[in-house]
Amino acid sequence: MTTSVSVTTPSDREIRVERTFDAPAPLVFDFHTKPELVKRWLLGPPGWSMPVCEIDLTVGGRYRYTWRSDADGREFGVQGQFTEIASPERIVNVETMDGRPGEVVVTTTFEDAGAKTKFAISMRFDSREARDAALETGMTEGMAMSYDRLESVVVGGSSA
Repeated sequence: MTTSVSVTTPSDREIRVERTFDAPAPLVFDFHTKPELVKRWLLGPPGWSMPVCEIDLTVGGRYRYTWRSDADGREFGVQGQFTEIASPERIVNVETMDGRPGEVVVTTTFEDAGAKTKFAISMRFDSREARDAALETGMTEGMAMSYDRLESVVVGGSSA
């Protein structure tokens, strides 16, 4: 089952993506914070793999994700640092993307709704131009694909 994401631009510098997952918040949180689980779903379009997934889930801890095209070996990555962690409700981090200037402040929330999770990710960019450039990459379409994959993994399997 495919569930669409809601993408909005609440201000000149922000992108907000929302979705409801048919899984409890602690499980969805785990799938965002444990490398062995992240690698199962955060892959973007078909034909890409994630050879690097490092997460030090502590305030001040760092993370790095690298994706690789199976077709031509191209790589793309993001990295950042956690500034706030309230498990399993909220994560705030600062992120940079390979080849792009500036930082993005990312706030991710996991709202418990019984057996479901109301998920939201808000990205605040340095400028409107940086926000618009991110939107032009097709980033939100890739996020939607990955969140569809996450939904199928958490509904069809377990956290291990």
